[in-house]
Amino acid sequence: MPLSRTNIHTKLLRERSKSASNTDILQQVAHIFEEDRLRENEILHTLKGTSNGSINNFNLELLETDNIFHIKQIEKICVDYRLRFLDTKYFKGKYPQEAVAQIKYLENKHKTTLDGFKIIAPSKMFVLEKADDPLLFAPMGNGYFYLIHKWGDDLHPLRKWLVWPYKSFENLIVGIILASVVATFLIPDGLFTKKQSMSQDIMVFFFMFKSIAAVVLFYGFALGKNFNTAIWKSKYDKTR
Repeated sequence: MPLSRTNIHTKLLRERSKSASNTDILQQVAHIFEEDRLRENEILHTLKGTSNGSINNFNLELLETDNIFHIKQIEKICVDYRLRFLDTKYFKGKYPQEAVAQIKYLENKHKTTLDGFKIIAPSKMFVLEKADDPLLFAPMGNGYFYLIHKWGDDLHPLRKWLVWPYKSFENLIVGIILASVVATFLIPDGLFTKKQSMSQDIMVFFFMFKSIAAVVLFYGFALGKNFNTAIWKSKYDKTR
């Protein structure tokens, strides 16, 4: 008589029936899901609430060194790319499920409750709901932060150079000078006189410089713009 093949599903059902009834199983599963839902709500509440500035108790042996960054490194990147590094309560975007899951994973792994979250993102993400490369951090103490999760779209590859003039006042002046030089070369020879001399080129340059500088200053004051070095950790909207 040939032996019948083993049905693993049947074996699992028999094993389960030894420990609990179907009703008990459903109640256990429902209880686990409810606890998980409540925990996720607590994490989201922490992300959207006021930070108490606490230092998280990480187990250093379990941390990934690639995710540890010092405040000076964060400041350098924020200034170069015109980003902000603020408490998560100022963030207007939505947190993906993966970010919440990563927080739960780290809390379980390090047997702690994380708090004091901060986020790197473009200024507009602290005003509107966008999706431009946010990075979520948790403080470790002594100026160090641990990267928890990154999501959204990567920044434009030329963003560093596009925002370079806003990095500092010196950069702005250099940017205006370069723009004035380009504008001067775009003026065709003989537009003002039949034979344009060097002195006239210099006069055109100064005219372009004053015009571009006036537009930049008006734009900056009218929209409340500020330099990258001033806004990277500013929570005020008008510095964007």
